[in-house]
Amino acid sequence: MKTAPITPASIDFGHDGLPRARAFGDVYHAAGGALAQARHVFLGGNGLPQRWARRERFVIVETGFGLGNNFLATWRAWRDDAERCERLWFVAMEKHPPRRDDLAMAARDDAVRELAAELLAQWPPPTPNLHRLDFDAGRVRLLLGFGDAAALLAELVAEADAFFLDGFAPPLNPQMWSASVFKSLGRLAAPGATAATWSAAREVRDGLGSAGFVVTRAPGFAGKRDMTVARFAPRHRAPVPAGGLHRHDGERAAVVVGAGLAGGAAAWALAREGWRVTVVDRAPAAAQGASGNPVGLFHGVVHADDGPHARAHRAAALRAATLLGPWIAAGRLRGGVNGLLRLDRRDAPDARALAFAAGHAGWLEREAARARCGGLALEQAAWWFEHGGWVVPGELVKALLEESGARFVGGFDARRIERIDGLWHVIDAQARIEHAPVLVLATAERLPALLDAATASMLGPIAAVRGQLSAIDARRVASPVPLSGDGYLAPPLDGRSWFGASSRPDDDNASPCDADHRENRLRLARLVGDPSLAAAGDDEIAATPGRVAWRAMATDRLPLVGALADAEACGLAEAGGARLDALRFVPRVRDAAGGLHVIGAFGSRGIGWSMLCGELLAHWVAGTPCPVEADLRDALDPARAWLRARRQASRIDS
Repeated sequence: MKTAPITPASIDFGHDGLPRARAFGDVYHAAGGALAQARHVFLGGNGLPQRWARRERFVIVETGFGLGNNFLATWRAWRDDAERCERLWFVAMEKHPPRRDDLAMAARDDAVRELAAELLAQWPPPTPNLHRLDFDAGRVRLLLGFGDAAALLAELVAEADAFFLDGFAPPLNPQMWSASVFKSLGRLAAPGATAATWSAAREVRDGLGSAGFVVTRAPGFAGKRDMTVARFAPRHRAPVPAGGLHRHDGERAAVVVGAGLAGGAAAWALAREGWRVTVVDRAPAAAQGASGNPVGLFHGVVHADDGPHARAHRAAALRAATLLGPWIAAGRLRGGVNGLLRLDRRDAPDARALAFAAGHAGWLEREAARARCGGLALEQAAWWFEHGGWVVPGELVKALLEESGARFVGGFDARRIERIDGLWHVIDAQARIEHAPVLVLATAERLPALLDAATASMLGPIAAVRGQLSAIDARRVASPVPLSGDGYLAPPLDGRSWFGASSRPDDDNASPCDADHRENRLRLARLVGDPSLAAAGDDEIAATPGRVAWRAMATDRLPLVGALADAEACGLAEAGGARLDALRFVPRVRDAAGGLHVIGAFGSRGIGWSMLCGELLAHWVAGTPCPVEADLRDALDPARAWLRARRQASRIDS
């Protein structure tokens, strides 16, 4: 998916009380009032709140978020409904989101003023991502996409029960009512989905009809004679691809193997969907591997082309900052979300990179960067990631498991897995068994050992990279914010500043070694501009505190998240000439009752990846709307290495 820097809305708050979009020459809502319009057109036109009654999940997709009035009205109706659905998802697109100050200026009815304040408090930065905001203890989820509606809808992986079509008038904003938009609505619609819009234009009715909706007119709002309502009833519908959105119809229970950041995040995200989770680990306690390191940093990435790596890292860091900030403020874990400096050798960044950085990162010249880190003698300029930070990883794992309410079984050294009578069984070295319909493997570099050779080969290589951290007395060197570049330095923790880290593949030495301490010292000296730090004697090096752990890493340095590919089914499909040229067509080891999933290969970025990847895993397991665009889902798909190799072989053969 190609992205573009986000241009915020230019809004005229006129003296008549009607906010206008200057770029489109149209009002955000009718003179009869935003809340009344939302209730009549969008809630009433979609049969709400009656249609969500007693549902486990209800998903609404809106094509124009604007000032959020329809979302606020829907949230208010959900709160007031005694028979409301268990979880409400509201997915909305907005090419020109309002600035925070403009959002604060919008007039609100008393009924939604409190809700509007909560929305304002979580308002995301203007980056071209899907941003998830959680309200009412996570039971109301707003998935907000900034960018072109047609492009984002084409990348959305969800099943919508209702559509709010609320773009500006078709003659003023034809892109919002294009054929590609209506085609996406038909692809996203659940059986019996409905749609409503204030517009009664012929092109709107024809567009809905072409997408498989039965269209009718209804009385309009505020003096408008007609509006349009529709129900999805296509004559034909293509089957859901094997790797597409999955509907789980069985018991909501899972076993997660591995109690590090990946396993903890998986348990946390599944529990938020109402799942019962058991977490097993070969160690007696959680977070004993790389997730037990004393500190960990997280931050985004800025690239001029804003490709998949940059977008995925940015989405992960923004999600981590949103979720970790309140836990840190509440004292549940130590850390900070007060920014991070990433040093850069360039004299100045590309102008396009600066445009994509807007809202989450900024460029600082050397002197300004020095001021941010307490006056350390930095020799380079830096990116300032305002949503970056650091935490104690083991404390984060503990918080994730506590939030999940998962049952933890330590000392469980999983040796093999089997599918018996519709349940996944995990058997340990003492022949103990844990079972559930869904099995999630979060075992880092040990993942292939639990799989048969054919399935493991489809994952591609997973490297175990040894990393060693070192520590120094914080009175010798310290920074109030994390520094990264060639190595990193974390803020002081218990009187020590931790830094590193070495990176050595194919090294099985479990003890800290002096050579790596020296290497870390050299990096630290260059990072903070203090050559004396590299001049430590043998005795000082030998006395340096350190910790060794192994990071699991895929070849392309992106995580593995999702349902495992079914090697046997893929072979049969290939032999039969079935279409396997895209990940959504790849058969998976799952059915409506359960499945086999993986989460991991976080490399050196476990803190940043964990929360978003946990939610992405929950999407794969439970069929919730995907928290990232489809191409980013593909970029993290555990079948990607197999498909890439297959394509390369096809090119060679041809």
